[in-house]
Amino acid sequence: MLPVFVTSSGTEIGKTYVSAMLTRELKARALKPLVSGLDEKTFPDSDPAHLLAAMGEKVTYENAGLVSRWRFREPLSPDMAAKREGREIDFDELVEECVAAAAKPGPLVIEGVGGLMVPLDAAHTVLDWMKALDAKTGIAPVLVVGAYLGTISHTLTTLAVMRAEKLLPRVIVVSESTAGPVPLEETAETIARFAAGVPVRALPRGGAVPLAALL
Repeated sequence: MLPVFVTSSGTEIGKTYVSAMLTRELKARALKPLVSGLDEKTFPDSDPAHLLAAMGEKVTYENAGLVSRWRFREPLSPDMAAKREGREIDFDELVEECVAAAAKPGPLVIEGVGGLMVPLDAAHTVLDWMKALDAKTGIAPVLVVGAYLGTISHTLTTLAVMRAEKLLPRVIVVSESTAGPVPLEETAETIARFAAGVPVRALPRGGAVPLAALL
């Protein structure tokens, strides 16, 4: 099975929720190599904590490195957060860490950071990361989007970029991360009309939806 790469049209939309859900469904290992806004105080409700729990690992700050190698305190884009700490993200090392993880037996879920075009360093974005991984191992992209007003434009723009880069998502998950003025199902149906055959699944807040068969 190809590594699953979970990306998004933005931040705070539901990538980690979907990544954890997929990790449980596939009985997979999970990686979120880059995480910002993390320290011991914020750890219990952090992305690494949710992924550790999904894998059945002990949820402790000391175990954060099992899923996240590059951890930063400031809740900023990775390039900015790293700069605040006088650090840099080595793009080649990031890619190779994921390649090495993909070479191990069993399914792997890789969660990106922020949206598709978030900068990782001075020259690379999440999209570049996905392209590099796809060239080395192949990936099964999953696009997670929100159910807020404006998400249709954001989703279709992200989808157009992914399609142009030949990284068409296996599924688009519309995550009801917050209450919005437009019903979840209606948002998913509208996105599906313009998704040109890409499956679209509505994910109610706190709920679950089977995705493995689409991967």
